[in-house]
Amino acid sequence: MTPRRTPPSSSTPAGPANGSAPRAPRAVDVRGWVGGIRLSGFMVIMLSLVILGAWVLVPTLGTYLDQRQRIAALEHSVQVTQKQIDALTAERERWNDPAYITAQARERLFYVKPGEVVYLIDNDIDPAAQPVEQGPVSDTVKEKSSDWAGQLLRSVTGAGLAKTAAGSGAR
Repeated sequence: MTPRRTPPSSSTPAGPANGSAPRAPRAVDVRGWVGGIRLSGFMVIMLSLVILGAWVLVPTLGTYLDQRQRIAALEHSVQVTQKQIDALTAERERWNDPAYITAQARERLFYVKPGEVVYLIDNDIDPAAQPVEQGPVSDTVKEKSSDWAGQLLRSVTGAGLAKTAAGSGAR
């Protein structure tokens, strides 16, 4: 049995730590490295089969992933549609109830049973939501000094430069 040889770089540290100048990088002998690779016929065939397999499977894998995304999107669509079907089925069941039909006819169409008296209230607004009443209107015309043309121009330019339209909140 031959003794094991350790590379010189592992036994002595390189660099200025041991007092010597830093070594230049070792030149790699490419001919020696390439000469060590032996290509047999079997190895060439196996390498070509691996390359051919990758060339065939990569587009197939892309198609598979695309189909999985489509399937996931369609499954989500089916779930949403099933929820809509369930909601419509529940709505249909409510409409099969005579009490619900009567309530809807009274609320939406203002139907009443024979002999009932209906009272419609015009101002059915909460008093807190009603606008504040204005003060009395004067009988005399007062002239107010204002530059109506300038005010009109400021109003038009302000409306044109506004980023959002006023009152376009969610409906």
